[in-house]
Amino acid sequence: MSVKWGVLGTANIAGGCTIPGMKLATNCELYAIAGRSEEKVQRYKEEFGFEKAYVGYEKLLEDPEVTAVYIPLPNNLHKEWVIKALDAGKHVLCEKPLGLNLKEIREMFEAAEKNHVFLMEAYAYLHTPYIAALRQEVESGRIGAMDYIETAFVTSGYTDDIRIRRENGGGAMYDLGCYCTTMILSLTDSEPEYVKADAEFSEEKIDLFTSALIKFKNGVRAAFNVGMILGVDQNTRWDRLYIHGSKGSIRSTVAYNEEGTLSYTISSDGGETTKSVEVRQNYALEIEQLTRCIEGAEKPHISREFSEKNAALMDKLFDAMGY
Repeated sequence: MSVKWGVLGTANIAGGCTIPGMKLATNCELYAIAGRSEEKVQRYKEEFGFEKAYVGYEKLLEDPEVTAVYIPLPNNLHKEWVIKALDAGKHVLCEKPLGLNLKEIREMFEAAEKNHVFLMEAYAYLHTPYIAALRQEVESGRIGAMDYIETAFVTSGYTDDIRIRRENGGGAMYDLGCYCTTMILSLTDSEPEYVKADAEFSEEKIDLFTSALIKFKNGVRAAFNVGMILGVDQNTRWDRLYIHGSKGSIRSTVAYNEEGTLSYTISSDGGETTKSVEVRQNYALEIEQLTRCIEGAEKPHISREFSEKNAALMDKLFDAMGY
């Protein structure tokens, strides 16, 4: 029996990233799209080749042909519709951040366990061989004992977008900071000892720019900056990742959701070496991975433990920055 996917919502990330990834995925059957606007769901149906289009999210969840659902709704709606989808017996891939806090995320995973279905938080970049290569470099000891991680993700500003509305769970930390925290957690197997954070808030009371420091119990320190401040061109972005060890460092400027030939540079006593990794469309990789889980071949790459660990760290950072 093939895994038929439905998409609950017509957000920009769905049409621009994840649905194209579904079409590229080797084991995904693109089946149904649901939204609030009949005009938009029909447009998505025609553009991407969905078999079914529904006006209203409930109608898609009632379709017995739908095996799995991707949810790209605003952050404040994740908990409601994730749990409704899980209660309908659907496996769920939910766009990051899965919930607004640790409490919400625990409730969603409890619903998944109760209904014996998979729930995975969507961090497409973590599925790539590029990130796997960076982790392997750290684990190999080539840069010695890792002691400091520095990363940043800064994009252009938005003038009319759910990402700048507090009621929707907007702000740089929710939209971009979760990339940095998951990157940091994926590289260090330890618990945070303390955190510090400071933010610049807008008139709408969302953080436009946030800086944070984290010290882990194993001695590793991390710092990151996130912001939505680079002018008005919404295609503008800037990100970086530096991993420093006792014998050298790793530098990357293409860490998050990139594809193609991606490079990173290792600096050590032996000089500098640049390596490249071929990376497919990130969203196709995450769809394929959860589909294999549904087929019984694997466990979710982004586990409940990892999502809850990240949410706990995010909660501490939000408290520290006064969100």
